[in-house]
Amino acid sequence: MKVRGGMLLARALREKGITQVFTLSGGFCNPLLEGLMECGIPVINTPHEQIAGHLADGTTRITRQPTVCLVGPEGFANAVPAMMEAWGERSPVIFVTGSSTLKREGSGGFKEINDVAIAAPLTKYSASVTNGERILEFVDRAYKIALSGYPGPVHLSVPVDIMFSSFDETAGQLERPFDRTPGSPARAWPCPEDLARITDRLCAARRPVLIGGHGIWWSGAERGLENAGRRLGIPVFNIPYHQKLLGEESESYMGLADIHQYPPSKFAIGESDVALVIGGRLDNQMNFGNPPLFPESTRLICVNGSAEELELNRAADETLLCDPGVFLDALCELEGSDAWNLGRDWTEENRTRRRQWVQEMEADLARSDDGKTGIHPLQLALAAQSPLGTDDWLVIDGGNTHFWSEIAINMAGSKGQQLKGILHPGAFSMLGVGVSFALAAKLTHPDSHVLLISGDGAFLSGGLSVEAAFQENAPITVVIDNNGGLTTISQQQERLFGHARHVATDFRDIPFHTLFEGLGGHGELVETAGELEPALRRALDSGKTACVNVRTRGVISPIVLATTSKRDKASIE
Repeated sequence: MKVRGGMLLARALREKGITQVFTLSGGFCNPLLEGLMECGIPVINTPHEQIAGHLADGTTRITRQPTVCLVGPEGFANAVPAMMEAWGERSPVIFVTGSSTLKREGSGGFKEINDVAIAAPLTKYSASVTNGERILEFVDRAYKIALSGYPGPVHLSVPVDIMFSSFDETAGQLERPFDRTPGSPARAWPCPEDLARITDRLCAARRPVLIGGHGIWWSGAERGLENAGRRLGIPVFNIPYHQKLLGEESESYMGLADIHQYPPSKFAIGESDVALVIGGRLDNQMNFGNPPLFPESTRLICVNGSAEELELNRAADETLLCDPGVFLDALCELEGSDAWNLGRDWTEENRTRRRQWVQEMEADLARSDDGKTGIHPLQLALAAQSPLGTDDWLVIDGGNTHFWSEIAINMAGSKGQQLKGILHPGAFSMLGVGVSFALAAKLTHPDSHVLLISGDGAFLSGGLSVEAAFQENAPITVVIDNNGGLTTISQQQERLFGHARHVATDFRDIPFHTLFEGLGGHGELVETAGELEPALRRALDSGKTACVNVRTRGVISPIVLATTSKRDKASIE
């Protein structure tokens, strides 16, 4: 029997265990859509290709299993921002592009672009399927590359003539590998001597810290991180913007390794004698491994699961090639050994400083409330968490909104707040991902409440993706921090320009809540602090996709204040 190339592609994806595809459907992709329908793989259509990409990314981050973003050639450029966001978080999304005809490549074919070259810097693998007989091979290669070593997105361009052409049903099945079902990615096992050198260094430390990056999440090792911190008495921190590894209520978790969003980390890292960065990068968020974040006296050690990651951590004093899960298991084995004699004083000192910081933030918030101006964004972020329980998801999106929400998450967690999960933009801090990520959380956990705290600028960047929530009958609640502009940027401008005027940062008074009502959802405007929590509960209880539009005041966050403290410096160095 003969089948179209698109059908072969769909069957190859089914063979890899793909269970979800996100798209803005187009004619170039119809044979694949037909094949996906036959294979029983659900396809969610979205109003924009970038939304399709963010939905695929969000779903992949939650499930840790690849999903597919399918776009046509004219939509490929729209999907590039989502590709970039997935690349920053190393999310193994498979981007599939229906592309111009291979037969006339280079001749100006209909909608012809060099999508392979455009995607190459933002993916681990970008290739064009040059022969329909090799479709299984290309899918197998892309899938394995996406998950191996340091994971990340991949891209396959499928020319329209291959997509529509007919091939034998068995095309590609008579070549190795005969079994193309997905297996577990290879894990890096440490050289015993190298592992012993690192553990000996840690055993001699009196003030060690563990700093987790997203490599821990992709290796499924967050429970090992919790166990190592708790059993050995080592304070644990999370690299900012990366996947949340531990709940803030965790016994060993202290907060972000960020001196502005979590100032006690300045003490912890500054006083440490050994800092173990596991599954992370010494990039701008870690000050490239340099003082003053990491003092010269601190022994900086990076443990990564791939050689590629280690190459990015050249600045470390010592490195170890080892899967994060394997390494954390080895750390836990130190408990009870004669070599391990670290007491609990160091961890308790960090806990004390955390409690003091929370008390200081609460006092500052109380002093700032004059009862007249808009609601403080920290007050909004704290109130938004209060109705959520252990089965619920919190998503944050924005600039200033993101920073204040991170602070609120840590404060609430220190008092026992527990959530099912937290999602936020990754390393590129891309605005507009919030609604898509919230919808991804709802689709994967339909019985959970999903609440998004979004800045007004972030919602304007990607808010119309909320139509997909209505279309899929997957209600989410969107709380908008409405301060009338891009506050992070305008506050930088005030300090940089030396006056109160703004350029290209202010919005008109936008009634976001009425947009939701017009689409068939629930909407409320909140103007005073007393109205906030009742409105949040009504929105969650409505059973509809809902908006709580909150008038806030533009309070500068600690991180923005720090990065704009000198007019002669850029906002980000």
